[in-house]
Amino acid sequence: MGRAERATMNGRRSSSNTTKPPLEPQMEVKEEDEAEDGGEEPEVLESEKMLAEEPFDLDELLPVIGEFGRYQKLLLWLICLPACIPCGFCAFNQLFMTDVPEEYWCRVPELANFTAEERKLYSIPLVEHDGVESYSKCSRYAVDWKEILNYSDASGEPLAPNSSWPTEPCREGWEYNTTVVQSSIVIDFNLVCDYDIYPTLGLVALNTGGPVGVYLFGLLNDRLGRRISYFSCLATLLVGSFITAASSSFWMWAFSRVIVGLTIPAVYQIPFIIALELVGPNYRSFVTVMTCTFYTFGIMMLAGVTYLIRDWVLLTLYTSVPFLLYFLYLLVMPESPRWLLMKGKLEQALLILEKMARVNGKQLPDSFRKRLQQRVLAEKSRTTKRTEATIGAFDLCKTPNMRLKTILITLNWFANETVYLGLSYYGPSLGENQYLSFFLSSLVEIPSYIICWIIMDRWGRRWPMCLLMILSGISCIVTVVLTEDAVTETLILYLLSKSMISASFLIIYPFAGELYPTQVRGVGIGTSSYIGGLGLIVIPFITYLGKENLRLPLVIMGCVSVLGGFTGLRLPETLHHRLPQTLEEGELFGQDWTFDECFRCIPSKKSPTSSYENLSHDPSDAALELNAGVPINAGPLATGSGSCSTERTPLELARIRRQSMKRLVRQASTMDTQKTKDGAMQLTYWF
Repeated sequence: MGRAERATMNGRRSSSNTTKPPLEPQMEVKEEDEAEDGGEEPEVLESEKMLAEEPFDLDELLPVIGEFGRYQKLLLWLICLPACIPCGFCAFNQLFMTDVPEEYWCRVPELANFTAEERKLYSIPLVEHDGVESYSKCSRYAVDWKEILNYSDASGEPLAPNSSWPTEPCREGWEYNTTVVQSSIVIDFNLVCDYDIYPTLGLVALNTGGPVGVYLFGLLNDRLGRRISYFSCLATLLVGSFITAASSSFWMWAFSRVIVGLTIPAVYQIPFIIALELVGPNYRSFVTVMTCTFYTFGIMMLAGVTYLIRDWVLLTLYTSVPFLLYFLYLLVMPESPRWLLMKGKLEQALLILEKMARVNGKQLPDSFRKRLQQRVLAEKSRTTKRTEATIGAFDLCKTPNMRLKTILITLNWFANETVYLGLSYYGPSLGENQYLSFFLSSLVEIPSYIICWIIMDRWGRRWPMCLLMILSGISCIVTVVLTEDAVTETLILYLLSKSMISASFLIIYPFAGELYPTQVRGVGIGTSSYIGGLGLIVIPFITYLGKENLRLPLVIMGCVSVLGGFTGLRLPETLHHRLPQTLEEGELFGQDWTFDECFRCIPSKKSPTSSYENLSHDPSDAALELNAGVPINAGPLATGSGSCSTERTPLELARIRRQSMKRLVRQASTMDTQKTKDGAMQLTYWF
């Protein structure tokens, strides 16, 4: 929206011939015609009715009342960003609930009066592992200890174990060395030896609830609003955490983790969506990066909390009870005006927008209020609803080029999500101090976000994403050549890999949104993210392999990352390109791909066809002609064909100008979620 149009919108109109801004319907024309003719013109009424039925797009209004004013800053810094912290706390505190003591052995109640070293000496056989002898963790001597003790008392000789004695599995539990790991569910529920897979099943339970929760809270988010959805999600999270703290068995604990898992992605995304819906397009990239940064700060804070709180029950409470204070946000967190407009709750939306304008030191245009009134009248008079053909995930695979792009996007999403979360889970297992390793694995994400934010607008999306995935995978694979005692070197390579996959994961979301046509963007991103989310169920089993070989999970995740990086080179670059709107245009986009493009690091500036959605910085010729008041030639914005000009009424010009301004949005770093046809954001399952 240009400066002249903003000045016109905010100024007082002196006559009926004043040029109307894009937001203003031709209300005064109708009033003057009624005064002169004493009646209503059917054509004008019909045009106003059509205008009132158009979906509201706040991207037109936000530049007038403030795209990122004081209101949005207060909302972002005091509400939305802190509201993302519970996700990291409750997603990763489970890693420290399942700490396994380095030393444990079978319990023998008959030897309770002996010291710990004597109990191991007398009752536990020695086993050899990698040329080193140590006490067995899962077996004991199968002898009659009462007879042995009686014999010892009678002879007066010390009890001496015999390696020829038979052995048996631990029948009466285990004893643990609690010097380092003082408390965990492994100790309380004896989850070792034959039961050591159970903590991994707990992670699977946590990740299984994610897709279900996003679907359920997504429905709640669209039907009852963002506020109700967030606080319902937060309440569910707290209930699940309280059940976790009160668990008396592993299965009760695992059930509570499913409840917590229902909320993990949604409790992060809902405040993120509220922030995105209240800022202008030029600031959505900033909001996205800041949200990721606050999420990472939350994980770094968790490392400090877990270091101070070593009891797993107290850890559960300390990482959940403080979030009860978030219910005070009920008093200040606004509902999304985009959602209110979509649902026809126009008066409530108007109150929020007026407050936003007032706090930002702006004034809400009178034309917007008039348009709301027209919308109310249109809603009351509407008797039939338009039915549109629904497009599903199978429509993405009907044509060869679109099918290939969908498969490659999904594969890259799977690789990014799986490796990122796998490395996050595996961080405490590396290094000499698990708390420091976990803190560093979170810290390295922050510079990667900033660097990624800069390079993706200069080098494009494809090459940075693929190069980061390949280098991340190589850093993981190289650990296989290190010696067993190279702990520090392994940790350094791990941190490099984690930083690069974090940056790559930040790119895949806007890259996928630009590759999918506008017509199927929501369906495409939802499909890819849900299939990619299956990796969250598989990854705990991969990290479980680290019990036998510390570097094996790193090698597996490295191979997945490298594979995803190389296959991503086949995708077309989107920077400096006009993006497709329909499935037909999506099939054409990237169809002329050649092998030489794999070696082109800096994307070329070109536009496939004029019918594509223009997401560049420069306005199109059609928009310039509209702003200058020149009749539009036949083309993408004209109804006829050929080169002759088509006359437009002022109302039609205003409508087309609005549609053009919607298309002329920034491409660079505009990382927002998919929207409904009314402009409201939707939930997507991405971790």
